[in-house]
Amino acid sequence: MDLVTVDDVRDAAADLTGVVVRTPLLPCGWDDRLWVKPESLQPVGSFKLRGATHAVARLDPAQRARGVVTHSSGNHGQALAYAARSHGVPCTVVIPEGAPEIKVERVRALGAEIRMVAPAQRLPVAEQIAAEQGRTLIPPFDDRRIIAGQGTVGLELVEDLPDVDVVLVPVGGGGLASGVATAVKALRPATRVIGVEPEYAADARDSLAAGELVVWEPELTYRTSADGLRTHLSALTFAHLWKRLDGIVTVTEAEIAAATAQLVGQTRLVVEPSGAVATAARLFRGADLPAGRTVAVVSGGNVDPAVLAAAVTGGTEPA
Repeated sequence: MDLVTVDDVRDAAADLTGVVVRTPLLPCGWDDRLWVKPESLQPVGSFKLRGATHAVARLDPAQRARGVVTHSSGNHGQALAYAARSHGVPCTVVIPEGAPEIKVERVRALGAEIRMVAPAQRLPVAEQIAAEQGRTLIPPFDDRRIIAGQGTVGLELVEDLPDVDVVLVPVGGGGLASGVATAVKALRPATRVIGVEPEYAADARDSLAAGELVVWEPELTYRTSADGLRTHLSALTFAHLWKRLDGIVTVTEAEIAAATAQLVGQTRLVVEPSGAVATAARLFRGADLPAGRTVAVVSGGNVDPAVLAAAVTGGTEPA
């Protein structure tokens, strides 16, 4: 399979100039070998703006006129709606029932048309809209343009911490992890790139162990609070992770909540559960991880206030 290269990621970076925030690395006061990269600071609150902006920038005029469509639990939908609005492109977002209402409302506020469907119908309905209306389908992760755009996270963190030893990155559909691993391993081959999943949505762990795609059904993955990580890998992202990821670990719901509380309390970031999993791995899975200077990617901060309040008040910070 034709994999994304670091040159593709560099091309994507040129498309992001002036639209996407170059997020900083923040040192963590409780761990002098840990930095976090807060993609929650993007205008739409997550890293998804990178891939969406790159994908929309590469549409030809006819495609822009017909519009775009995607399926998303919220973050990619917001990102594509934002990128489409900035280019005057019509946008439809198919959202699975059960997605956080705050994400749904933000997609709507960005001017996108919304279609709510059962979780298993998100892709078929998006494909139907693309076929009937001639819109370009821009999926959340199963797209080389998306992977290249997300890979700019890796470009930036290596530029800011050239001697980074370990990069921890959340894994849902695998677009972010695929892009980050592509960039980091090309620029600094010795750095270990480790994926992190919730225990309740560990299909990537199982896929990499089996050497082939393993799909968890929605009734299993919807148990996790990390709603952005409920999707499974595609053949494209699996191929990237199989070749470029150095390992994968899982974290529990209690550990995700505790990491959320730690990030909010100590770094003053607004963090959604999906965005806290990489930090949770550093906090609670240190024995399973390589040692050294570590960057944990905080992938987003689009969290329901009630969920955030529960995590902060109920989460127990590690000793």
